[in-house]
Amino acid sequence: MESGKTAAGILLGIGVGALLGVLFAPHKGTKTRKKIMRKGQDYADELKGKFDGLYQDVSDKYENILDEAKTMVTPK
Repeated sequence: MESGKTAAGILLGIGVGALLGVLFAPHKGTKTRKKIMRKGQDYADELKGKFDGLYQDVSDKYENILDEAKTMVTPK
């Protein structure tokens, strides 16, 4: 469940960062919104990369367990 906490933390960070960016923005609204969108996209890409890595790890472990089970079941 560690990845769920990480994802929730990242999403919370995105929200807080966006809110603070709007409140303290020294630029026009359009520029600020573009910056927020770029930063949000960066976070989304990072999160996607982490989920892809997690998926790959789980898939590899599943394959290893499946291979071990097949060797135990296969008669010699």
